[in-house]
Amino acid sequence: MANDQAPRPRSVRMTGRERREQLVTVGRRLFAEKGYDAASVEEIAARAKVSKPVVYEHFGGKEGLYAVIVDREVGALLAALERSLQDQRSHPRVLMERAALAFLSYIDDNEDGFRMLVRDSPVSQSGGTFSSLLSDVARRVEGILSAQLKLRGYPTKDAPVYAQMLVGMVAYTGQWWLETHKPSKEVLAARLVNLSWFGLAAMEKKPVLRGGADV
Repeated sequence: MANDQAPRPRSVRMTGRERREQLVTVGRRLFAEKGYDAASVEEIAARAKVSKPVVYEHFGGKEGLYAVIVDREVGALLAALERSLQDQRSHPRVLMERAALAFLSYIDDNEDGFRMLVRDSPVSQSGGTFSSLLSDVARRVEGILSAQLKLRGYPTKDAPVYAQMLVGMVAYTGQWWLETHKPSKEVLAARLVNLSWFGLAAMEKKPVLRGGADV
């Protein structure tokens, strides 16, 4: 008796590169949802519909996959921020606007990646953490601030302090905005720059605590 059923189409086997990218996508989502410690190789494999040895074959385990994803996210965010700050001829306020908007745009376009970055990283992950990323950004901002402080007669030794404050303000606000996406990133960037720019514009050259102790 002839078999009237049509033959089942054979599934297309992924290339090694395609499988690796699939595992990166699955891992990014899982790490963003659960954090590094709660995520497991078993669940990564199950979501990707592969066996555990496939994950080990491509990344050597959970830590290797995590490191690859974090490295990509850090690179993407840092590249966006560097592009926003590259035209040193622009007015400092314009640079601040571009940097704030670049940071918020990264969050908007890469929610899972940003959630990963701000979560606790494994103890063995010494580099590529969110704090180290922000320190790198602050060093770039410090150079811009130093030149502007000198131009206006302010002590340049304060540039590192103010750079950390500015970057920290944007980063912390970005974490809050991640959960609401309100107001729009353009409005939020304008508000951030409004506070920071006019705070800098009215800054005292030798600030003191009103209670008496000098800073």
